[in-house]
Amino acid sequence: MKPARVSLVVITLGASWLGGAFAYAETANVAEKSFVDKAASGGMAEVKMGQLAVEKGATPAVKQFGQKMVDDHSKANDELKAIASKKNLTLPTSLDSKQQATYDKLAKLSGSDFDKAYLDAMVKDHDEDVREFKKATTTAGLDPEVKAWAEKTLTVIEQHDRIAHEDKKSAHK
Repeated sequence: MKPARVSLVVITLGASWLGGAFAYAETANVAEKSFVDKAASGGMAEVKMGQLAVEKGATPAVKQFGQKMVDDHSKANDELKAIASKKNLTLPTSLDSKQQATYDKLAKLSGSDFDKAYLDAMVKDHDEDVREFKKATTTAGLDPEVKAWAEKTLTVIEQHDRIAHEDKKSAHK
């Protein structure tokens, strides 16, 4: 093979490999942006609904759980905002339509009806969050800082999930 042909083959193979690497990075970035957006929106919803639970909860357990949501998710949200700022990612600034509908439904309830509906929503949400965060911690190509945040936050979300399940059983007796 002549040197010009060898160079052409090497350039073609290199370009092919790089194209695949860019496509992989682009896919990872899409997955990362999707996860970060969902985590940010979900965190805002947890804080907002937690504030509602502190205000409207009928039992000390619901009020305490609501305050825990406010405290823990505010901290996680601040950490995620700092990471997003460094990565030049724009985070959502409002709840999505599903979260807003849940909030609006809860805001109309009171007493034990509120407690049951709030805890039902928290169980459903945290079950889903645990799945999403576990998936994020194993997603190839996810930014190491985002992945570390997901791993750290997962332990908190798993704790919330356990408490929500326990409180739901008590509320539905």
